[in-house]
Amino acid sequence: MKETHLADRIFGWCLRFFALASMALLLGIVVMLFQQAWPILSQDGLSFFLSKEWNPVTEEFGALVFIYGTAITSLLALLLATPLSIAVALFLTDVSRGWISKIISVLVEMLAAVPSVVYGLWGIFVLAPLIRDYVQEPLANSWGDHWLFSGPPLGIGVLSASIILAIMITPTITSVCREIFNSIGRNQREASLALGSTRWEMMRISVLTSSKTGIFGAVTLGLGRAFGETMAVTMVIGNRNEIATSLMAPAQTMASLIANEFGEAVSSLHLAALSGVGLVLLLISLVINLIARWMVRNEVRV
Repeated sequence: MKETHLADRIFGWCLRFFALASMALLLGIVVMLFQQAWPILSQDGLSFFLSKEWNPVTEEFGALVFIYGTAITSLLALLLATPLSIAVALFLTDVSRGWISKIISVLVEMLAAVPSVVYGLWGIFVLAPLIRDYVQEPLANSWGDHWLFSGPPLGIGVLSASIILAIMITPTITSVCREIFNSIGRNQREASLALGSTRWEMMRISVLTSSKTGIFGAVTLGLGRAFGETMAVTMVIGNRNEIATSLMAPAQTMASLIANEFGEAVSSLHLAALSGVGLVLLLISLVINLIARWMVRNEVRV
């Protein structure tokens, strides 16, 4: 009995150690980035986050362009991925049965296993030409004067990056929504059908309405996933340091900026500016993920 008791205590200590170690690692990353970014933060203050100028030659650094690029591509990706993800989750939980549901579930989950660089290569060789020939050129001919569709048909840009991100976050949102929909009792669905609801009305009232908080949490979790994506976006967004008002224009995100310039940064202020951008990206991603997980956890408990 003493040996079993001692083994349980050792096991408990090991679990506490690893839990605290993960928290210490995260805190250490935040502290390290803050220390590395301190020179630019102490010099520019809030203007570092509000300035659009980024010129390593003259050592003028502002992160607004990249914050905007990250936000616009992530939000567009959510607009594309959210309806598709909810529809797939509803299909898997309330429409399909048997082997069809299993096959679709496996295929959706396999999308999450595809490496980011493979998505980037597919975006360059397949998606970008399709966007250029069948989306950008027709829009340029019909709506080229409109600010939302202005610019030459390059294939790469904000729209292509958003589509890539939408494909990459669809498995995340779908899997979380599926778990939330499965947590709703079968009796609630049957009661709705017994009262005369059609299958669509049952899904709308008993499933979607009851899962609004959880769906929002799943979407927020997908937003956190989109914020931190690097390689695929870097390969198709065009990497231009400008605030792009057109969906067809090249832009740049915080993650793509770090991937493109960190290896070539030589001055200490340039490294500090890149660390400051990384700190902003990390803090935003942490806040988004914490909010999303809290909302999903509360929804599943209900």
